[in-house]
Amino acid sequence: MLKIGLQLYTLREELEQDFEGTLRKVAELGYAGVEFFHFFGRTADEVKELLRETGLVALGAHRPYDAMLNDTEQEISYNLAIGNRNVIIPFLTEEQRNWEEVAANLRIIGEKCKAQGAVLSYHNHDFEFTEHYGERTAFDGIFEEVPADLLQVELDTCWVHFAGYDPVEYINKYAGRLPIIHLKDLKKREDGSPETVVLGEGEINLAAILEAAAAAGVEWAVVEQDYCSRSPLESVSDSMKWVKTYANQGGKVNV
Repeated sequence: MLKIGLQLYTLREELEQDFEGTLRKVAELGYAGVEFFHFFGRTADEVKELLRETGLVALGAHRPYDAMLNDTEQEISYNLAIGNRNVIIPFLTEEQRNWEEVAANLRIIGEKCKAQGAVLSYHNHDFEFTEHYGERTAFDGIFEEVPADLLQVELDTCWVHFAGYDPVEYINKYAGRLPIIHLKDLKKREDGSPETVVLGEGEINLAAILEAAAAAGVEWAVVEQDYCSRSPLESVSDSMKWVKTYANQGGKVNV
């Protein structure tokens, strides 16, 4: 059964104003875990205590590529101290996208993570599918070049769809190397740009993604909404309502 987490970037403004109170609200909504992107100046002990109090699991953390390259030991030790093993590189700027260099650096970072008992993953957007690494998409290229024991996949299924590929096919392709997926919905604006929306309000076949993820042995489905047209807390609450409805209809999610 898939566990349901929340990528806290969705609540970035709320966290900046009230880090502790916002995490308590996330737990009240029924999310089992959280994926961090920033710690807002809190010590590892403070974060660990808040997780203990709320019962939330630190399922992962998005950490900047530069930080993972230059402050690797510090990043790993902080995350292990809060009880998180999954350190995830979430985004590359255009200047950083020398894919051969990226693959070499991911291997180095992955080896350091593995040596300390952490797991390195890479999270995609759409550009990994529109840019190339040799004859391959950049996405397939980096995961072919870096072995699975040094780099896991965090598949953002929404961006796979937006790039014109089938998320279910990619879940199946990377089964066994895919501990976490991002579950998000979108609709296209008139100009073709993506608008992220509450689960069930867009064009993504979420049920098919969750079924494939459960079959592929994925542990966590992480809800994320990059930008919200209504209150972010209301949005993540409504997305959880969709998940609970799906679960009540026999979906393989644990809520």
